[in-house]
Order: sequence, then structure tokens, then C-alpha cells
Amino acid sequence: MAKRDYYETLGVSKGAGADEIKKAYRRKAKELHPDRNADNPNAEAQFKEANEAYDVLKDAEKKAAYDRFGHAAFEGGMGGGGGGGARRPHPGQQGDFASAFSDVFEDLFGDFMGGQGGRPGGGRARATRGSDLRYNMNITLEEAFSGEQKTITVPTAVQCGTCDGKGTEGASEPATCPTCSGMGKVRAQQGFFTVERACPTCAGAGQIIKNPCKVCGGSGRVEKERQLSVNIPAGVETGTRIRLSGEGEAGLRGGPTGDLYIFIEVQPHPLFERDGPNLFCSVPVTMSTAALGGEVEVPTIDGGRSRVKVPAGSQTGRQMRLRGKGMPALRGGGTGDMMIELAVETPVNLTSRQKDLLREFEKIEADNNPQGDSFFRKVKGFWDGMTQ
Repeated sequence: MAKRDYYETLGVSKGAGADEIKKAYRRKAKELHPDRNADNPNAEAQFKEANEAYDVLKDAEKKAAYDRFGHAAFEGGMGGGGGGGARRPHPGQQGDFASAFSDVFEDLFGDFMGGQGGRPGGGRARATRGSDLRYNMNITLEEAFSGEQKTITVPTAVQCGTCDGKGTEGASEPATCPTCSGMGKVRAQQGFFTVERACPTCAGAGQIIKNPCKVCGGSGRVEKERQLSVNIPAGVETGTRIRLSGEGEAGLRGGPTGDLYIFIEVQPHPLFERDGPNLFCSVPVTMSTAALGGEVEVPTIDGGRSRVKVPAGSQTGRQMRLRGKGMPALRGGGTGDMMIELAVETPVNLTSRQKDLLREFEKIEADNNPQGDSFFRKVKGFWDGMTQ
């Protein structure tokens, strides 16, 4: 059966550039990988076909020969294409497959393995970004309401000023690691795949330091405490994360600095409970105030006071709303409300006079307890049902 056109196999046009060809192959490699297509018996053959096409089209010399002579450029008896008449190995051989796939492997997993591109023998270590830091900050509900400017002390690693981050003493320079030739990683062939690991000699740095800096010990960084000013916006909640770009650990070998993440935790308040932008406050009222009606004075989160009218006959659990007296929304959108919940108190430690008055009231008390009447009607119905 005749071979498919290599461009058609990868899904690109004949005039496609190297980057477009590589991207197309990466898509095909992910799509057709046998491990992801266990139910497709043709996946492995299609995967090899895509690899064969990429092995030819990624190489400028092979690509030129293919564009001129097609598949015949790589079959016996055909020189051409700048090959000087020498016979080329068949692009489907395993050596070529490993070479082609390792290119894509580096693109797909290079960052995960700690690299930023480059080839063995580059002789230069890759910069490494500094670690991100986390700082847990406790604030009060009042601070969350109004917003706050806080100064914090953060222990972190900064670039060594003695060696300017190089890690070497004086004018000496780091040497290229002889094991990985500066790549920072080594490759090993495992059957069908080429696997990359961090170089065991330089731990992925790509360089070794023979004359380390006496201040930082060759790391290029020193521990130092820094004071930072942090703006806490109004409306923050527990779990809010604030990012300070570039305030984390210094990078290695000139790499960028990491970030500092501040995680907010709002402490419990003795008076208010929070639910998003709304606040809840339980207010005790006397039995007489709940029965006859009246007013109570309640605090607000901004430090003010509000008088709330208690309707006559109020029961425990009754709620009243103070609009706009809650918490501000974090990113605009107004302010929440404050909910007042009444808690009717039963008096204790009564005097003789108070007891006499209550006994007198008990004698003339009519059927004006709606919750009690409803409850006892339900109890009577329950007992009647059990008897029947």
C-alpha cells in the first residue's frame, strides 16, 4: 500500500514552517499515543506514521529532499536532495523515532523537569525562578470592615550581595557540569521512550562550583528578614489571598524572584457573626419588653449605635434587618445588611414582690400564647393517634 503524504499525515500544508510542523506533531503525538487509545488497534501504527513524517519534515535537508523527490528520496537507489548520493537510513527506524520524539518530549515536559529549553553542551546553566512564599495573617472583623495598612516581617532568601548571586568566590566563575554538559538533566532510553531526569552531579543546576562564596556557601542566596507594607482591602474574608509579585525568594543564577501570597484569616468577633457581606447580632430583651414592645440599642460594626423598635408580642428568634449596616463587598457591589435576632430572657433570682406579681398574672392569663397553644394541639393529636 502506498504511503500517505507526510504533510497530510501531520495535517499541515506543504509550505508550513518548522514551528507549525512541530506544533502539528505534538497534537498528533498526544492524540494517537497508544496508551491513550487502548481501544483503537490502529493507534500504534498511526503514531509511528506521524513520527516518521515528523522525523523527515523537522530536518531542513530531509524536507528539501522530500519536497523534490517524495518518498523515493529515502528509498534505495535514490540519492538527491543534497545527500551526495549516500543512502539515508529509513525514517521509520527506532533511532530516528527516539530522536524525533525526544524533541517533542522536551517541549512537553521540559518545564516540569526544571528546564527552559536548550541542548546538551550549551555550557550555561538555566536560571531558576525563586520559590513562592506564604504568609498567614490574622485580622479582626473591624479591620476587615474598614481595610488596613499593615507592616509584616517576612523571612526569605535574597540574592547574596558578596557574589552577586553567582555563588563563587571572587572573580571565579561556575564550571559547566561534566556529566550533563550544562543541560541540567540526563536522558536515558527506556524501550520506546526517552526519559529525562535531573542530573545527579549538579542536581539540575547545569554547573558546579569549585570555589564557593564564603558568605552564601555557593547557593547565591542568603537568609534575611524583610519588612513589607501590605494593603488589606475592605471586605476581605477568611481565605482571601493577596499576591505580592516579586516579594518571594530570590531566583538562582539570575532567575526571577518568586511571589509572596498572604492568606487572610478573620478572627471570630464577640458580638457579630458574619455570613458573606451580612452580619448577625443576637440581642437579649426582657420578657416585659418582648410582650409589651419597646426599643433596644444595638452596636454596629462601624462603632456606632442604632435603636431598634421591638414589636409587642415578639418571640425569641424574631429577626429585624438594618439595611447597609453589614460588611462592604470586596470588589465593590455595595454593603451587606445587619440582622438583629431577638433572644427573650426569662427573669431569674426574683424577689417576693416579683413572684407575687407573676402568680397574679398567671391567674388572669388568657389563651394568648400562640406557640404554646399550637404545640399542645399537636401533642393532643399525637396522643389521640397513638390511642386509636
